[in-house]
Amino acid sequence: MPCASYSDPRLAAVYDPLNPSDDDILFYLDLAGETPKTVLDMGCGTGRLACELAARGHQVTGADPAAAMLDIARSRSGGEKVTWIETKAADLSVDTRFDLIIMTGHVFQVFLDDQDVRAALRTLHQHLAPGGRVAFETRNPAVQEWSGWTPEETHERVEVAGVGTVEVHYDITSVAGPFVTFETHFRFAEDDILVAPTTLRFMNQDELAAFLADAGFTDVTWYGDWDRSAVSPTSPEIIAIAG
Repeated sequence: MPCASYSDPRLAAVYDPLNPSDDDILFYLDLAGETPKTVLDMGCGTGRLACELAARGHQVTGADPAAAMLDIARSRSGGEKVTWIETKAADLSVDTRFDLIIMTGHVFQVFLDDQDVRAALRTLHQHLAPGGRVAFETRNPAVQEWSGWTPEETHERVEVAGVGTVEVHYDITSVAGPFVTFETHFRFAEDDILVAPTTLRFMNQDELAAFLADAGFTDVTWYGDWDRSAVSPTSPEIIAIAG
């Protein structure tokens, strides 16, 4: 999940071992298709998806505000095929217009206030080519996934190249309306523990639809999970593909 402190090189190194899921990667690769496109991976993190897209013949730009994540992305196999940019979504300013803009890893939830949401979506809309689409996901608040973010339920050990064994767990510190604040605890050694606080915003489908319309999107396709099932009260995701 998004963590504000992935700008720390050691924490950035933990990201991939901690997030091995392929379902979202496969979804966005399928969405891009086989015909070469100009693609922006906004919030690209360590660049796994961006490099996969470039390997399939797409012209890819990977953008992220965390320099430590981009350092890992550049060093990936195939990283030389991607244009990497250090920027926030709202500050994006490039000449390229994209056929597809994606935001993965629930990065949309780090936009906390209405102004942040509007600025990000409007900027991305401005960078679309004619007929282009923006695609991203956010967790369905009705499911209250955060209720399981306890130290007992989230504790795991991961092996990180060049770092060793790292123990990780999450711990909720507050739930205030749509805002969930939690701490990610990284234990590198007995006396080497880092705690990274993060706040996420949980938004329902109607709220998200209003923000998309405000940003100029007129056509939105919705899914409730990576299998392209419809959004329902029990769907884990709210996936929007907007043009």
